[in-house]
Amino acid sequence: MVTLYLASSSPRRRELLALLDVEFSIVTPAIDEIWQQGESPEHYVTRLAIEKSQEGVRQTSSDYPVLGSDTIVVYKGNILEKPRDMQHAKQMLHLLSGSTHQVMTAVAISDKHQTLSQFVVTDVSFRKMTDNEIEAYIETGEPMDKAGAYGIQGKGGRFVQRIEGSYHAVVGLPLVETEALITQFLSLINEREMS
Repeated sequence: MVTLYLASSSPRRRELLALLDVEFSIVTPAIDEIWQQGESPEHYVTRLAIEKSQEGVRQTSSDYPVLGSDTIVVYKGNILEKPRDMQHAKQMLHLLSGSTHQVMTAVAISDKHQTLSQFVVTDVSFRKMTDNEIEAYIETGEPMDKAGAYGIQGKGGRFVQRIEGSYHAVVGLPLVETEALITQFLSLINEREMS
């Protein structure tokens, strides 16, 4: 059993981390998720994951590691954040319809001494969607709090024709990479304590 903090209010990330049989508590660090001029999508998502984990460390009184994660949707080099409103969601879904985009997820783990991070990219291909399907999907409300205006683990999964990479990274936390990162981090802690 490992004890750590998950720096996230996302129920999806909580469910995924629980699959790793890790003992954890939740912290909810407030960071500004603002893209900086000239920042690549990879750097942006990694920076946010690191900021979440490091802010989580500042919020906790114990020395347990803090895991942070962030996921973005990238279409032709442009970052598709959570939609501002229904019209914005509709625009995004029209872009994604019948094409392939990237979902980029970064995971970071920090304590007061160090931070490790991992970046994962998954290609997601959507089938062509009709206007009526897009409208009906938006009416469910599901797209409104999701990067790229869809949830692969929900009703949005019916539009996904193919993925290349980690399904769980698209949901919000890549299981294989997260488990490896936790293992690597704990071995560094053990080395530090033994020296």
